[in-house]
Amino acid sequence: MKIVSTNRKARHNYHILETFEAGIELKGMEVKSLRNKGCSLDGSFARIEHEEMFLYNMNISEFDKSSYFKVDPKRTRRLLLHKKEIKKLIGTATQKGLTLVPLKVFFNDKGWAKIEIALARGKKSYDKRRKLKEDIAKREAERAMKKYRRKY
Repeated sequence: MKIVSTNRKARHNYHILETFEAGIELKGMEVKSLRNKGCSLDGSFARIEHEEMFLYNMNISEFDKSSYFKVDPKRTRRLLLHKKEIKKLIGTATQKGLTLVPLKVFFNDKGWAKIEIALARGKKSYDKRRKLKEDIAKREAERAMKKYRRKY
């Protein structure tokens, strides 16, 4: 599995409840651009419309060597999921406070471009602060233990 791009802010801003793997419908030179890691997931999100899932605001930069077939880098892309998965998401994603957030774009073993979508609930600012304090305390404890082990 070759990871192209990750959405690092997603785990900071959301509680991840469940993840799904979906295919991406790409056009022209977008696959070559993805292989060159020309992708950004900042500010992107997924939405279900008419029993199909679409990805918004994912930026796939234009491939440098493409000659005539150019597409909009921020166009809306259809995601490929099974009908059962989409129907399950329709029921859960309509709940208050839940959203569909992309976590990473990657190529699987067969060479197909895939995206990992998460069903997530937004974190409050006090949750983020608490998590940062816990991380700092954990790091300081590890440093102290490492310093203690060196002495003996």
